[in-house]
Parts: sequence; structure tokens; C-alpha cells
Amino acid sequence: MKKFEIPYHYRSSFITKIKNSRKSDDPKKKNYKPTVLDFGPIRFYLARHFGFCYGVENAIDIAYRTIEENSDKRIFLLSEMIHNPGVNADLKKMGVRFIMDTNDKQLISWQELKSDDIVIIPAFGTTLEIEKILNEKGINPYRFNTTCPFVEKVWNRSSSLGDNNFTVVVHGKSYHEETRATFSHSQIKSPTIIVRDLEETETLGDFILGLSTPNDFLKMFEGKFSNGFDVEKDFQRIGVVNQTTMLANETQEISDYLRSIMIKKYGKENIDEHFADTRDTLCYATNDNQQATYGLLETNVDIAIVVGGYNSSNTGHIVELCEKKFQTYFISSPRDIVNLDEIRHYDVHQKREKTTVGFMAAKEPLNIAITSGASCPDSVVEKVIRKIISLKKDVRNLDEVIAEVT
Repeated sequence: MKKFEIPYHYRSSFITKIKNSRKSDDPKKKNYKPTVLDFGPIRFYLARHFGFCYGVENAIDIAYRTIEENSDKRIFLLSEMIHNPGVNADLKKMGVRFIMDTNDKQLISWQELKSDDIVIIPAFGTTLEIEKILNEKGINPYRFNTTCPFVEKVWNRSSSLGDNNFTVVVHGKSYHEETRATFSHSQIKSPTIIVRDLEETETLGDFILGLSTPNDFLKMFEGKFSNGFDVEKDFQRIGVVNQTTMLANETQEISDYLRSIMIKKYGKENIDEHFADTRDTLCYATNDNQQATYGLLETNVDIAIVVGGYNSSNTGHIVELCEKKFQTYFISSPRDIVNLDEIRHYDVHQKREKTTVGFMAAKEPLNIAITSGASCPDSVVEKVIRKIISLKKDVRNLDEVIAEVT
């Protein structure tokens, strides 16, 4: 696999050793059990997989090289490079300006751009509409393109479905940059609709079977289907692709459900004519991180800490998985751990930050599951671990603990 030049301050002095050791012992990724770091009064259960994925490292590598090689030019990013506040703040400190925020709000007018400016496309990709704007400004949108290869794989699969007269069902969040980009690329060749979850997919199933009226479809899926979508014609052949950061098992559930609907409508003997197998669009890194989270769920820890950007989709899904079994705290940096009693964390359901007092149980040893999202630097996870052990008394030496597991 391609190696990327990642700034040293994103790396971790000991997490890299642990990851390399696990990779050496388990090259085929069959063991999803966490690594246990036993500091005596406190034990960390470190997920088998977490942190920067291939697409994130690719984006950071391209962005940093672009900045280094073009110090004489104005450099812009379409929106956040990835959903991590630290990485985006670093880019701003280096003089990079953001054209839009993550919610598509314009921060810099298109009119301000000049043909010799550099515009970096973020890891999520962008829409064909924005590519057209850049081309009209004389800016090549493909020259400094950090779109994740696995996102492009989804686009290629969508294009293939369109070539074979299939309607594309996108499992994703309609407001997310990646889903907006996928939708834009897909609808050029195929009728396209976005579904958020299984519940929304079940509603869609009623329309496919003709149990609900086309007028109801227009209301219930407003803003989530391509122009000219015809409910009576465009559900005869369908295929499912996904926003790569969604839960893999949820995408599979959606795909399985829609397949059952098409069998009900057209018969099992005709299913290949009406439903496309698209399992090959699932992102390996998202799947690895989620499987590693399931590995954490098999332990009996006291609390779980998930580190990452609050607007990170894949990190939010890891939080949701951990919450099924553990008291879970979603933090963005070690600063959120105020002391042994107080922690600031993000509630993914209420979409707000809150403070909890008494988050660490007094018991010893205290067992903590810890992991992070695909856009979180390992160095931040290291700092979180160091912060917690610094607050505890009589902990074992860190180097000795790391030596035991590597």
C-alpha cells in the first residue's frame, strides 16, 4: 500500500509501535481484540484499528505538499479538509483559506478567486456543479484533488449502475459533503435517491411496491431525489451505494431489505434483473474501525472514550456503537478531560457539548476502552492517554507498559 508523508506532530511515539506490532502478528486482520495497556490503577483497552485511514493520509499528504511547493500563491480549500478541528486549524495557520464551511455556507465569494489561485478539493470530493464553477474561473479542479479513492470507487460504481439502467439508492446523510458529491455524480447517469437509515428505507419500500402514492413520495423525500425522478418507472431496477463513513452493517441491512422488496415484487428467479449486488463499495477502513469497535464491545470495561471531531460521521457512528454497552464520552482533545472528576464531551443525539461530573469511577483498576475516528491523529489519542494517567497516582511506567505489548 502507498506510503504517505504525514507531519510528525500527527504521529504517536508509542501508538505507532503498537499498531506495527499488531500488524506483524495479525497481517490478515483476523483478530479484532483490543490491546490492553495495564498501568496498575488504570487499564486502557486500545481498539485494534483506529485513527487516520488511507483516504485521510492521502489528503493530508497532498495538502501539505501543495502548500510547500506553492508558497508564492494563494491557496484555498473548498471546505474542511477532513472532519478534524486540529488538522483544519493547522491548515489555516499555514495560510490556507476555506471557501465554504462544512454545511455548504459560502465564506469566500467565488468572485474573489483568480485563475492562478490554487483550490484544493477535500477528501470528501465535491459536486460537478462546483467543478464547473472552478473550470469557468480557469482553475483546474483535478490538479489538487484529495478526494478519497474509496469515495471515487463509489462514484464509479454509481456510474456503472447508470450505464446498466439501474436507479441508485445512496445510503447516507443528505447534508454531508460526501453524500452531496456522490449524489451529484450519480444523477448525471441515473435516477438517484438518498436514504438515511433502515426506517426511511422501509418507507421507500412502500413506494416501490405501490403501497403509497407518488405525491406522498415527493413530500417525504423532498430534496433527496434527482430531478425528473419517476416513482412508477425508476424503481424497476435498483442498486445501493453508500456514504463511506456510514455503518457497514446498516448499509447491508438496507441493501438486504431492498432486495427482499424486489423479490416480493418481481420474484426471486428474476432478482438479478432488478437488483444489483454492490457490496464492493463498502470502505475497508470504515469497516475495520467498526469491527474493532465490536471487539471493544466484547470486553467488560467501565467507560469508553472516543476521540475525534464532533462533525465526523464515522466517529459519531463509533460512539453510537460504544453506547450500546458502555457509558461513552465523545471528546475532541485531552483538554476536554478537566480532571479526574469532570469531563466535557459531545452528545451525538442532542448535537451539543455537555459537562459530566463524576465520570471516572473510584474503583481500581479502572478499565477504559479507547478509540478514535478515521480523521483523528494518533498523537491526540496518545495525549488523552497521557492526560488520564497523569491524573492517577502510582501508575506504572509508560515505556514498560508499551514494551510488554510490543
